[in-house]
Amino acid sequence: MSPLPHTTSSPQPLEVGGPDRTHWLELPAERPSVGAARRSLTAPLTAWGLPEDLCADAVLLMSELATNAVCHTLSPRILCGAGLVTDMCLRIEVHDHDRTGGGLSRCRPGPDDENGRGLLLVQEIAYTWGVDRSARTGGNAVWATLTTASYDGTGTAGRGHGTVC
Repeated sequence: MSPLPHTTSSPQPLEVGGPDRTHWLELPAERPSVGAARRSLTAPLTAWGLPEDLCADAVLLMSELATNAVCHTLSPRILCGAGLVTDMCLRIEVHDHDRTGGGLSRCRPGPDDENGRGLLLVQEIAYTWGVDRSARTGGNAVWATLTTASYDGTGTAGRGHGTVC
């Protein structure tokens, strides 16, 4: 399997945004936690006044990253974060405690497979994304960014538009 293409160095970790612009939630690494991570984003994203389409994409990214951590690591807990690192850049992070981590592998799901598309969705939706060693947990930190300039009010979003995060 070949590695998935992604940004290899993490632009601006969430600490830069400040406490009023970040949201963290630690959860057990179990399937029901994915829904809790998704639901926990509604209030902060609304409070930050982000476009509705960006909020929907942020929730989807959190869901995919949390699912990946729950299903594919040996971690007993996950740490989910979201924050505005600038007025134009939202960052989603999921940290695990799995110290055995390696690179992310390309998955080639068949047309009838029910799994295996999560990071492909992340790659399509995110402005940038990647994986780093987590300074918070010692495991992996998989992250994705969305830029508010990519959402033009018509429901059109996409990579490579707007300000780089």
